Amino acid sequence: MEIDSDTCELVARALLEDLGPGDVTAMAVVPEEATGRARITQKEPGVLFGLDVAAEVFRQAGGSELEDRAEEAVWRERVPVTVASAAGPARALLAAERTALNLLCHLSGVATLTARFVREVEGTAARILDTRKTTPGLRALEKAAVVAGGGTNHRMGLYDAILIKENHAALAGGVGEAVRRAREAKPGLPVEVECRTLDEVREAAEARADRLLLDNMAPDELREAVAVAGGPDDRPELEASGGVTLETVGEIAATGVDYVSVGALTHSAPALDLSMTIDV
Repeated sequence: MEIDSDTCELVARALLEDLGPGDVTAMAVVPEEATGRARITQKEPGVLFGLDVAAEVFRQAGGSELEDRAEEAVWRERVPVTVASAAGPARALLAAERTALNLLCHLSGVATLTARFVREVEGTAARILDTRKTTPGLRALEKAAVVAGGGTNHRMGLYDAILIKENHAALAGGVGEAVRRAREAKPGLPVEVECRTLDEVREAAEARADRLLLDNMAPDELREAVAVAGGPDDRPELEASGGVTLETVGEIAATGVDYVSVGALTHSAPALDLSMTIDV
């Protein structure tokens, strides 16, 4: 994963938030000349992701390079296992610990939950999508974690794809008019239309939208929507969304939709359990 200037600034803000003017505990009890080696351990099965970000935390805190890195973006079942290490001044390692783990545990949790959803739709043609329901400031990292877990990114924000929802259509004078205006204003961008009923599916398909967002439809309704949207060669892409869980995603994917979007990937992913120990 590329560490760009935005990520560097994010790490700097996160460290400042935690350290403030300094780690009073470490300065009080840890000799300034003390050194050690920090070992990061993955303690539960899942997909590790975010070591590059963790490495940037150690670098900015004054530690060494992150070494002995385990493979990321793969499901690791045999735990506990050391997934990275870093040597350096003990105070610097302690300064980096919580910020590095906060980011690493969260991003690995997103990747792990995504992998669980992807596993549930195996055997279907559907792909798992993320949404814009991300932690403010962490969207790029969370979406990278989704890809690490085997998922696919939806639009990054309001700027890179058009998604016409109920209010947009009402203000534009209807779905057809909204699609026409979108094509005219931004001819290079894909156009997606939210549909809550089969009538809206027909209307959006007739307007030649590129993708239909089938909102909160039950599996039987989704199968009807797939049939109503048109033939396999000329219909828009179909995305199911709303109330998707690990228990329901397989049945939803089997209806014939192309995508299933899951907000929980980023807004409700449990952190993967990792820890750090310093060897002196």
